[in-house]
Amino acid sequence: MYQFDWFVLPFAVGLIYLMIALFVTYARWIKNLPENERKKVRSGLFSIKSIFAVKEVFLESLLHRKVFKVNPLLGYMHMSLAFGWFLLILFGNWECRIFYHGHLSPPYIPIFFRYFNPHPETFVYERFFALLMDITLLVVLSGVLLAWTKRMYSRFFGMKKTTVLKPGDKLALTALWVIFPFRFLAESFTSANFGGGHFLTGSAGTFFANFLPTQYLAYPAWWAYSFALGLFFVSLPYSRYMHIPTEIVLIFLRNYGVSEKKKFSTFTKVEINSCSRCGVCIDQCQLTNADIKDVQSVYFVQSVRNNNVNSEKSLNCLMCGRCDAICPVGIDIASIRQASRYHQSIQKENSFSYINDLGVKMADVIFFAGCMTHLQPTILKSMVTLLKASGECYWFMDEVSGICCGRPMMLAGKEAQARELIAKNKAMIVASGAKTFVTSCPICYKVFNEEYDLGIEVLHHSEYLLRLVEDGKIELTSQHQKAVYHDPCELGRGSGIYNQPRELLAYSLKLQSVSQEARQGLCCGGSLANIKINNTDRKKITYEAINLLTENNPDLLVTGCPLCKKAFAQLSPIPVLDISEVVSMSLVQKKYYVEMDEGYQSAKHVESFAEIQA
Repeated sequence: MYQFDWFVLPFAVGLIYLMIALFVTYARWIKNLPENERKKVRSGLFSIKSIFAVKEVFLESLLHRKVFKVNPLLGYMHMSLAFGWFLLILFGNWECRIFYHGHLSPPYIPIFFRYFNPHPETFVYERFFALLMDITLLVVLSGVLLAWTKRMYSRFFGMKKTTVLKPGDKLALTALWVIFPFRFLAESFTSANFGGGHFLTGSAGTFFANFLPTQYLAYPAWWAYSFALGLFFVSLPYSRYMHIPTEIVLIFLRNYGVSEKKKFSTFTKVEINSCSRCGVCIDQCQLTNADIKDVQSVYFVQSVRNNNVNSEKSLNCLMCGRCDAICPVGIDIASIRQASRYHQSIQKENSFSYINDLGVKMADVIFFAGCMTHLQPTILKSMVTLLKASGECYWFMDEVSGICCGRPMMLAGKEAQARELIAKNKAMIVASGAKTFVTSCPICYKVFNEEYDLGIEVLHHSEYLLRLVEDGKIELTSQHQKAVYHDPCELGRGSGIYNQPRELLAYSLKLQSVSQEARQGLCCGGSLANIKINNTDRKKITYEAINLLTENNPDLLVTGCPLCKKAFAQLSPIPVLDISEVVSMSLVQKKYYVEMDEGYQSAKHVESFAEIQA
């Protein structure tokens, strides 16, 4: 016959409520998934994908591996609470199974084992489990102390700012903070009265017995422990701590192939409820350099969850992806923000029938400059130089006039209008018979690569020019100058192209590393995605980025994006060049073609970077 006491009721009621709330919520979400995604879940459930999901849950939800990589102290804090609590439950159940000779016990027995079995002599393994549980409890208590420190003094963790809490979050957080201190007190007071415990609770019990009436305090402490657990369980579904169970659901769904859509979906609900609001994305957001501190991803996700997204939180974003790159849960924040713009946008039946076909030329290679490259004529001239020098049969698709790739309309949430532009561009590309499509704009590259379904290879000009060099179609010579390469957001984090630009530039320049590069690369501040920010604030972001990029005093700042070149060139103390300009200047033949009204003609020899920039 198992023991019972009324103080277990707050814990039991809270646990039952939580299980019902989670079951109803997750069942509704799974039911509302599109049929094709429910099919993915059914097929993946009993496959190796579930094994991979379990492994990821262990590494990320319990050990918090990604958080450790970003911030070891923050990682330990999360791990000590999550994995420590898991171990307390696991060890407690082992202890019960051994004590009750393998029989199942009510769920509250492992949680309150020391209350129901306080006499150490009744259990042969008591000393071993007392040591094990004391070590684990100490780890969890250290996590609680760190959590309190993070909330009060976030700079101790290297964080400039932490998240703002809602009343429901404060209630759940308070309950979480007191759960384990109450357990510590309850077990210590019980140890003082009956013996037992080990180095932590046993020693504390002896200490408390010297000046406290522990015989009267033990029972109220067990009540407080049970009540704190129950309160936390009841408040969890309505607080930030919903992320604890929901992150597990998210990991399984992702492993089954479910992903974010262009519009809000059921999967969006899973993602936004998986956000722990740890706040690591706040310091990563470069808008803080412009004193914009209330639109960061953690606040945006919170507003989506609360169904009160406003245009400021939705549109005041660089969409640079730095928050996506650092998010320990791996939430697709950029896609969610894009979807929010779609829902806020006024979808009109616009027609682009007035745009005439530009004429199609048969070619092996298409070069598409894009809107921003046309605003940087030196990049155009450099690309023409290199294409002619390579001997490739190419078509400069938007040489005279052209249609936008569609990305700006997508960023504004005008998906239908963008699709109409895409259809016009795609028809011309397919008609040309080209096998390779090249663009000098990372924004264009991303949309042509991901949205057009061309059936041919799509390359950024850094990839294409590197191929020309490796195939011997163009030859470069070293310029003996130190340079730093800036990773454009859409090219790096957006498309995963980091190495090719560096490999290409290494033929001509001595590249320097900087603290913020590759996946942590900086936005130039000129992002087309942010339609709320003013010019003064943009320049603050650009200025801070230049300071970091030039920290090692390079001779040149090189980028692979015409928009970034334009933004940096306004404020940079050193020359700013596009990759194509560097390669053009490094051609062994040093012949340079300029665009004339009557066509392309060999114009002059260029001897320095200063000339091409001029």
